[in-house]
Amino acid sequence: MVASTPGSDGLAPAPAVAAGPGHAASPEGRPWVLAAYGVVTTVALVVFGVDPTLGVIAGALNVVFAVFFIRHLSFAVAAARWAERDLLAADIGLGDYTPDVAVLVGCKNEELVVDGMVSALLALDYPAHRLTLVVVDDGSDDDTGPKLDAWAAREPRLRVLHRPPGAGGGKSGALNDALALVEAEVVLVFDADHEPEPSALRRLVRHFRDPTVGAVMGRCVIRNGKDSSMAGTVFVDYLSGYLVNEYGRQALFELPAYGGANCAVRMSTLRALGGWNPETVTEDTDLTLRILMAGQRVRFDVTAIDFEEAVVTAQRFWKQRYRWARGHQKCLRDYWRPLMRSPHLSLLEKVETTLFLLVYHVPVLSGLGLLLTVLRAFGIGDLPAVAVLPLSMLLFVGPLAELCVGLLVGRVERRSAWRLLGFLPSFALAVVITTRAYVDGMLGRPYTWVKTSRSGATSTVRPAAVARAESAGPAAVPAGAPTRPRTFALSGPRPAEVGER
Repeated sequence: MVASTPGSDGLAPAPAVAAGPGHAASPEGRPWVLAAYGVVTTVALVVFGVDPTLGVIAGALNVVFAVFFIRHLSFAVAAARWAERDLLAADIGLGDYTPDVAVLVGCKNEELVVDGMVSALLALDYPAHRLTLVVVDDGSDDDTGPKLDAWAAREPRLRVLHRPPGAGGGKSGALNDALALVEAEVVLVFDADHEPEPSALRRLVRHFRDPTVGAVMGRCVIRNGKDSSMAGTVFVDYLSGYLVNEYGRQALFELPAYGGANCAVRMSTLRALGGWNPETVTEDTDLTLRILMAGQRVRFDVTAIDFEEAVVTAQRFWKQRYRWARGHQKCLRDYWRPLMRSPHLSLLEKVETTLFLLVYHVPVLSGLGLLLTVLRAFGIGDLPAVAVLPLSMLLFVGPLAELCVGLLVGRVERRSAWRLLGFLPSFALAVVITTRAYVDGMLGRPYTWVKTSRSGATSTVRPAAVARAESAGPAAVPAGAPTRPRTFALSGPRPAEVGER
């Protein structure tokens, strides 16, 4: 692989695109593709008949599901073999590399979580003269702005940027405005509900010693897993997503993704690429692809831990995952051609990156597979049993293996295995969400960036102090956080993942 050194001409700048108020993008649709699917299927049904046509579709789906099954299983095996060892022996190089770092956070109507977030940022273990903290009030109409101003008046380390309502660009716009105010070697991004461990920053920046590294992602842990059954399901999903899926992509391909929060990116790389893309609702996936195609790499540090709040209702889950699906599917449409032409990725790496981009398309295909299974039950589509069995089993076994390994590696208490039952309804919901997102995206329906609602009910940063701050103001919250919960990697035999405390 040929990698560009930071700041060199090897990184081709991407033009920044202005977004309109509210970031209501009008994506380029591809309705002709949907029409072509319908025409080809209709012609095949008329010419070849129902059974042969459905048989070919089922066979194609079986191939896709088999590929993803092998991928999921490989990640699960990699995590089961090596993840725990990496978790327990990863304290190398935490003190002897301290580049200038700018921490950026965008906040829009985040009054319920902003105190915990700022407390955690101020407790980061890093030399103060090398750390800049910038929090953006993105046109909030609640008490987010006044709370941040009160914190800034008390803490000289904190800078607050107020954007007017309708400034546009969503999270990307807020981060780009903050980026223009700072000079640093590394930029670190958190979301407003995130509360990083004090050592997270040092663990992330140590990877930038390697000039080929453009970005580093840490691990997010759900802190409110007991707030609702939906939050508990997301807690298990995050264990699988970070401890198994991203760990496996790093271990087998060295191709983890920049995740958008608890992530660091090299300043020279970010500016050479034109900053975050305001024309996408998943700026993290978009930036991941641009970094890879520019010849640099993303790394995943499983020990750089950050606690975030999960959605607690099905309605919030729908809004969050619909946004993720729309953005991910758009990234595939936008980048698969330049990705295939990139000289910086091998054929295997291009295949894996394409599979990564297809993640939010697989549930759409799963819905089609389930439909074929139902039709077969009613005698439509005379398929042999051997064709139906893999179609049914591979929909679940691969992801289920990742979920199980995530629970094991995370040392979660045994009763949490019942949380796996939540996988079934959430999978069905994901099929509906991603299918709706796919159709809307192909039809070019506009979509406005929608923030995830927070409850602020659970915090890892001195909960009593944060509660007092809600009535007494930020001055009541001490800057330190000595009672932060420990992660399972440091807690001995009893699991201590926050979602299961």
